[in-house]
Amino acid sequence: MEFEDILKEIITRGADPTASRWLREIEDEYGAVPLIFQRMAQRPEVLVSHLLYKDSVTHTSTIDPKYVELISLAVGAALGCTHCVEYHMKSAMSKGATRDEILEVVLIAGMLANSSVLASAYRVVDKNSPECGPTCEINGFSRKKAQE
Repeated sequence: MEFEDILKEIITRGADPTASRWLREIEDEYGAVPLIFQRMAQRPEVLVSHLLYKDSVTHTSTIDPKYVELISLAVGAALGCTHCVEYHMKSAMSKGATRDEILEVVLIAGMLANSSVLASAYRVVDKNSPECGPTCEINGFSRKKAQE
């Protein structure tokens, strides 16, 4: 269905029936409706807006849908969202992802999340240290500023 057709349907049917239909489709496809969608459905215009945005990003992507789901799984893992990981893992598998691919993206997500924690914390420590090293210049602090 084209974007304009989706908009026409929303205008013709209204937000409530459209949100209900989309939730049924999500449940049929994935076996469950994520909690965030259930809560958004309490305000159908919020759910419809969210799903329109989500679908416009994913449906116009030049990236293969399996890889979109693997990326989504990795981001969910890096953010510590168990429900996101479960949802996107099922979706990735339904699009042909293997167990090895799933384990690989989780490993990469964990590596990057770990690096992010270390990089942020070390910069704070360096910024507040009298022996401020090269990271101070990277973050816009001069050695003089750091020593003050």
